[in-house]
Amino acid sequence: MEKEKVGVKTPEFVSIQFQLAGLGSRMAAYMLDWLILGVMNVIIIIIPLILFIDGNPLYDDLTSIVMAILIIALFVLNWGYFIFMEFYFGGKTIGKRVLGIRVIQDNGHSLTLLSSFIRNFMRIVDSLPAGYLTGLLMIFFHPKHKRVGDLVAGTMVVHERKAKRLGKLTPVEKEIQRRGLSKHDILVEEFSIRALNAQDWNLIRTYSQRLLQLPMEERHDLTNQVAEILFPKIGWDTKGKSTRELEDSLLVLYLNMKDEWEFEL
Repeated sequence: MEKEKVGVKTPEFVSIQFQLAGLGSRMAAYMLDWLILGVMNVIIIIIPLILFIDGNPLYDDLTSIVMAILIIALFVLNWGYFIFMEFYFGGKTIGKRVLGIRVIQDNGHSLTLLSSFIRNFMRIVDSLPAGYLTGLLMIFFHPKHKRVGDLVAGTMVVHERKAKRLGKLTPVEKEIQRRGLSKHDILVEEFSIRALNAQDWNLIRTYSQRLLQLPMEERHDLTNQVAEILFPKIGWDTKGKSTRELEDSLLVLYLNMKDEWEFEL
């Protein structure tokens, strides 16, 4: 059976097709996340009990303070986990990462902090009347597998996109291989990648494809120009770097952006 897909046209007029995540993968990710949260909750509760056991002369004086801190910590953990994990890690909690799914906006862009907050705040409604029943029914019956939180926040959950794989390496892939570069050579945070848009992807892709075709002088000029455009957006500095170092950095950035922007349609 062909997997369900949805087409999206981004504000940059880029047509993208996503594979929707169904009830099974979403619930498996959700259960894994709550298993992790359960372990963290137990740790948070047990540590104060060990440190402030009855009989400690400080116990009576500190009990109310410790309990207040404990309640706040549990509240922040259980509500903040999904919001901040999804925002700072490209729409992926630990459970979603393991299952290969992620949350995105309906326009194909990465999740914003506001949309992450809204969709997770609406878990209150999705949990009604008990056992997450409303959310389960919505995901199962909605054509795009959306729960109430997704409808309100304008988000959807999709499977990770896979880059196109060609039987033969392209010239830029051969050059990257020759230089021994990989996407992990420079740490690129996912929230930094989200600062780059489709125009930036087209720029870095065109640069990488033309790099080896240009005369050396033009190649140096183009490298400096592209680096000055892209590096400030992700917090990288161009000062003190040779042209070769800038080229390597741009090629590593190309590898990281390729995973985000070049995928099967």
